[in-house]
Amino acid sequence: MNDVKPLRSITRELIGRIGKADLLVGIPCFNNASTVAHVVAAAAKGLREHFPGSRGAIIIADGGSTLDDTRELALAEMKAREVPGVVGIYRGLPGKGSAVRMIFAAAGELEAKALALLDADLRSVRPLWIERLLGPVVKGGYEFVAPLYRRYKFDGTITNNVTYNMLRCLFGKRVRQPIGGEFAFSGRLAAELEALPIWHTDVARFGIDIWMTVNALIREVRICQTHLGVKVHDAKDPAASLEPMFRQVVGTLFALMEETEAYWTVAGRSAAIDVWGDPGDEQPEAFPIDFQRLVEHFYLSWQTLHGAWKSILRTETFDELEACIDTGRDIFLISTDLWARILFEFAAAYHHRPAAKQQVIEVLSPLYFARVASFIRRVGEKSNDEAEAVVEEQARIFEIRKPYLLDLWNAKPGEKTATAP
Repeated sequence: MNDVKPLRSITRELIGRIGKADLLVGIPCFNNASTVAHVVAAAAKGLREHFPGSRGAIIIADGGSTLDDTRELALAEMKAREVPGVVGIYRGLPGKGSAVRMIFAAAGELEAKALALLDADLRSVRPLWIERLLGPVVKGGYEFVAPLYRRYKFDGTITNNVTYNMLRCLFGKRVRQPIGGEFAFSGRLAAELEALPIWHTDVARFGIDIWMTVNALIREVRICQTHLGVKVHDAKDPAASLEPMFRQVVGTLFALMEETEAYWTVAGRSAAIDVWGDPGDEQPEAFPIDFQRLVEHFYLSWQTLHGAWKSILRTETFDELEACIDTGRDIFLISTDLWARILFEFAAAYHHRPAAKQQVIEVLSPLYFARVASFIRRVGEKSNDEAEAVVEEQARIFEIRKPYLLDLWNAKPGEKTATAP
């Protein structure tokens, strides 16, 4: 799988007909017929309006859409907008990461100075997003650009409860949306990432966003965040659709912790990073979330998984989790402090149990559902801005708890670590 080339011969030939491009917008997609033309139109207009002196192009990296006309609609829109572009099917494992690899490779063929990624299910993308993503690279000299969105308080549950907290705690940089979907890169950084031998792993599936962010952090390239306003995409209820994504994102995160141990174990308290653009004042629309399904999933999982959880968690942590169960469905709450310890102890178990890494990830997801339910319970009556303040409070608690993570991580097998402070 390591030897699979990211570009098919026909795709390379089509890219060759474009020649060279200064700027590239890449759109990973899979059965996105309802939205892909809108994303292509915004990208084409953004390139034309905001970078009139540069040659821009669009690359569609499709996962083999067969349930709809995603590729045909994307190609028709590019022709209608008269923008150079290629629609191709990526090679490799099924997932966004393989699509991103294809886009990186296309950027290399085109010798692009900068490239941006846009998810194909976006409903709120505007031409201004192209300036906000590519502008920091072209005009500001940044090499990695992460998004800043206004999102509904129940959106982005993996980000709000796992990745933002963990990456801020680990690497000391406040990248608010480390798996946000929309990113930009210098051509140099894209080529460097594409050359790494990781495309046969879960990075090729859902793990790509966090992998790209962590790699930018450890390479100490110039990073900024850019205001994109409200993000509206095909909403995903965590109780119904996010378990595979959670497992792959967290599996990638824990694997990256092992690979980057020399960086994060010495990183200090977090610092803010540069921000590009104006946030605007538009507010996101609410969408329903099945709170009861989250709760029931957790309680049902307790019946079959509590033994596995007890084998992973420290006695004090497990006892506190069991006390939460005993309070009953109507009021149970996993606090941020307890959740931080749970994640840290699972990360340490992943680290110290090389033969059981996959099992550690699999039994963690019901606890994630419980934490999401707890977050919803806490912010249910709050505004989006008030909920954002809760997210920031959570991240600070994770930072304060980092010494406990280090203690767990550095313990020798069988060695008793200090009691959780």
